[in-house]
Amino acid sequence: MFSCVGYAATAADARLGPVKLDRRDPGPDDVQIDILYCGVCHSDLHQARNEWQNTIFPCVPGHEIVGRVAKVGASVTRFHAGDLVGVGCMVDSCRECPSCREGFEQYCEVGFVPTYNGEERQGGGITFGGYSRAVVVDQAFVLKVPEKLDPAAVAPLLCAGITTYSPLRHWKVGPGQRVGIVGLGGLGHMGVKFARAFGAEVVLFTTSASKVADGLRLGAHEVVLSKDAGAMAKERGRFDFILDAVAANHDINAYLDLLKRDGTLVQVGAPETPLPVSVFSLLMKRRNFSGSLIGGIPETQEMLDFCGEHDITADIEMIRMDQIEDAYARMLRSDVKYRFVIDMATMPESV
Repeated sequence: MFSCVGYAATAADARLGPVKLDRRDPGPDDVQIDILYCGVCHSDLHQARNEWQNTIFPCVPGHEIVGRVAKVGASVTRFHAGDLVGVGCMVDSCRECPSCREGFEQYCEVGFVPTYNGEERQGGGITFGGYSRAVVVDQAFVLKVPEKLDPAAVAPLLCAGITTYSPLRHWKVGPGQRVGIVGLGGLGHMGVKFARAFGAEVVLFTTSASKVADGLRLGAHEVVLSKDAGAMAKERGRFDFILDAVAANHDINAYLDLLKRDGTLVQVGAPETPLPVSVFSLLMKRRNFSGSLIGGIPETQEMLDFCGEHDITADIEMIRMDQIEDAYARMLRSDVKYRFVIDMATMPESV
């Protein structure tokens, strides 16, 4: 074992603060990573506050990790000291079920091991995430990061990026299609960028007039204010595909009605309470309502390579580690464009 400093929540009502973490020494298949940057996902706040009622304290959040390889195990051949690498939402899975064998580890039938607040498959213990100076991860769950990209702006790609890339790719979004992106936040702004890069005609739906200019800057061909009933009525039956990135309660039927016959709406935002769906929104035009969860390791690497080729990163605001509580408060107010990223150089060197 070796020790490093992390930032942890010790209780649901406690402010995050520095703690001493014990990490395992790299085994034969492990990669030890010195963390440079970690994105801040809304899931981090949910877990730190135990809002999903499953948090194991102390909890060290963070699953949008970019860093440099410090050490590798004897059997590691894909990575070498100094490589720029990433770690996303998973650090292990059963590797034997059909989903794992097909490269869809996020749908592991046994359950994947989350980067934090999960149980290690190697020797037990609880996984601690990227709000820390270092992490040790099996090479099968480590990703190569293109050196040409800003590493800080790459970090959110490991969750927000792959969460939007995966459904757009799975449903084969591309030229000739009219695609809607609902919500311009951490997920939605990446959805706009990817849909535009895939060659689709992109329409952003937002409740905020202040986001119209940003939506166009990020790549939307058109921005529709969803509170405008007349504007929404004009869009009925015009969309091949809609990606809904809204994590708050909203009228999902208003967007299902925008789909063409056989069109698909995929939900990637996760509201806390169920969304009522009118069956007639689906029946009348044989529409599809689906969901999607992050992406497997092969697809996540494909996404990073695509971003390297097309110079795509997240729009970020850098924060110090000791600003995390302020960042959480601002995130609840949607006061970020569009992802906070922690500079790990600001992490305390000792506790």
